[in-house]
Amino acid sequence: MSERHVLVLPDRDAAEEVAEELTGRFGVAEEPQLVRDALAGEDDAEDAQWLVVVEDPEGLLDPAALDGFAAEYEGWLEAP
Repeated sequence: MSERHVLVLPDRDAAEEVAEELTGRFGVAEEPQLVRDALAGEDDAEDAQWLVVVEDPEGLLDPAALDGFAAEYEGWLEAP
């Protein structure tokens, strides 16, 4: 079953590191997508969170492991 996982990170640097690390650590084949997520009502770019969108076509990734991995970078896995 195809799934999409969204990791929420505090800044771009963390998001880029997570995206790079996903391939080696979890065997993610498709390159994760980075998306800037400005918080509602915030104009300051410093207050933006970054999302790392991971496609999981086979449904093989463990959400708990992804959440723990994101936590290492002060982030979390968005609940589906």
